[in-house]
Amino acid sequence: MKGRPWLKRYEVEHDEAGWKALLSPGEYRVLREAGTEAPFAGEYTDTDDMGAYRCRACGNPLFRSEAKFHSGCGWPSFFEPVSPEAVEEFPDSSHGMDRIEIRCGRCGSHLGHVFTDGPNPTGLRYCINSIAMDFDRVQEP
Repeated sequence: MKGRPWLKRYEVEHDEAGWKALLSPGEYRVLREAGTEAPFAGEYTDTDDMGAYRCRACGNPLFRSEAKFHSGCGWPSFFEPVSPEAVEEFPDSSHGMDRIEIRCGRCGSHLGHVFTDGPNPTGLRYCINSIAMDFDRVQEP
């Protein structure tokens, strides 16, 4: 990923051309260049359907709808990932702020950030770009 001082091998890896072939320009900007979509513009900001959210770059399960809540921040928010291995945390001091960046644990793609102003039971708010995820709706019987 561009501008990353650390090196790590991930389960799913592509060179830059491979990622560009796999992702749309907007997806590439967010997932591989740590961009951000505009607040309240994302596809899943107001989604209340039951299902599971996956990394758009590699399909890694990230969050369940049961952990989603409306934070009012403009991006989909979750209080916990599906597992500790689903996401990774890294310090991020870009844009004059000290934050914790969240990346996919399987491919290293940028997802968003985590903050400590979330609801119980964790007190965390995983603020995730909609464009970084796919959603698998649970079908009604």
